[in-house]
Amino acid sequence: MVILLMGVTGSGKTTVGLALAESLHWQFVDADDFHPPANVTKMRAGIPLDDADRAPWLAALRAQIDNWLRARTNVVLACSALKQAYRDQLVAGPAVKVVYLRGSPELIAQRLTGRHGHYMDPELLPSQFATLEEPKDAFAVDVDAGIPDVVWRIRTALSL
Repeated sequence: MVILLMGVTGSGKTTVGLALAESLHWQFVDADDFHPPANVTKMRAGIPLDDADRAPWLAALRAQIDNWLRARTNVVLACSALKQAYRDQLVAGPAVKVVYLRGSPELIAQRLTGRHGHYMDPELLPSQFATLEEPKDAFAVDVDAGIPDVVWRIRTALSL
């Protein structure tokens, strides 16, 4: 199974993902690691990615998801997947569960002010919310609670 944790930058995908993977004894993978260097350079410069930038990234992620499913490797994947079309490309049947980490723009902006060492420019947050298409077919969990509570909610919703 692959649990795809999606949401805007600063929603807790990595933090929640690491905690969830540890609680399940699963592998954790950050989709940011699949971005080509040109995408990272753009994001560091505060330039939003467009669909053409994301196309090779999404293709690489889908190929890896297919590999994990064939190998029966359980993975928690942190991935923004802001548009429904991106999620449609990544979801390979019922073995991929989408979990939307939902937070208000104010909460996420507050979190980003305290984050250091990440290449994503906090100035891109408005463009992230503008791009976000909230999923209708995912489990949504509000990230205003503590990490253990968010992990518990996800595990309960997915019967894990």
